[in-house]
Amino acid sequence: MSTETVFRAAFWVLLGGLWVMRVYLLRRVRQAGERPLPDRKSVEREGRGLFVGRTAVLLFLAAILVLYALDLPWLRVLSIPLPDWLRWIGFALGLAGLGLWTWTQAVLGKEYSPQLQLRERHRLVTSGPYARMRHPMYTAMSVVGIAFALVTANWCFVLFAVALIAGFVARAPREEQMMLQAFGEEYRAYMQRTGRFFPITADPADCGRPTRRD
Repeated sequence: MSTETVFRAAFWVLLGGLWVMRVYLLRRVRQAGERPLPDRKSVEREGRGLFVGRTAVLLFLAAILVLYALDLPWLRVLSIPLPDWLRWIGFALGLAGLGLWTWTQAVLGKEYSPQLQLRERHRLVTSGPYARMRHPMYTAMSVVGIAFALVTANWCFVLFAVALIAGFVARAPREEQMMLQAFGEEYRAYMQRTGRFFPITADPADCGRPTRRD
C-alpha cells in the first residue's frame, strides 16, 4: 500500500466520522421539532451575499469530494509536496476538530441551527466549550478544514479551508449582533468573559470594562 493511499484512507476516515456525527445530531434536532432550514429573516440577517457565498463554498466542497474520490490524474497536478509528518499532524488536528465539533453540537442540543435564527424560547448556552469562547463550532469547523488541506495535500482543499475561515470571520459579528438583540446585557457580559474563536482567561477586574472586540 502506497503512502498516498494511506493518507487518502485517513481523509475518508475523518470525513466518515464527520458525516456520522452530523447525521446523528441533526436527527436529534429534528426529533425535538426544530427545523434547520433557513427562513427569509435568517437570510436577511446573515446577508444575501454571505448566504450565497456560504452555499457556493458547500457546493465547491461537494465537487472536490467527488473529484478526489474519482482520483482523476489532472487533480494530482494540484498536489502540494508536504512531508508525511505534517500530513499526520493534519490527521491529528482533524480528530481534535471533530471531537470539539461533536462536543459543541451535543452541548447545543435543540438550540443548534446552521442559520442565523433563534429557536422559540431559545436559551443562551454558556456551558461546555461555550464557557470560554463564543463560536467553538466555527473554530472546530475551521480546524477540520485545515486538516483536510493537510491530509490531502491538495490546493483545492486549501482554497476550501481559506474560504471557510473567511466566511466564519465575516459571519460571527452578525451572529453576535443577533444575540445582543435577543439577550441584551446578559450576552454583553458573556462577550466580556469569552473569546470569539479562541478561549481567553477571564479577569474579574474586567467586568466593568467595554466589551472585548476580537
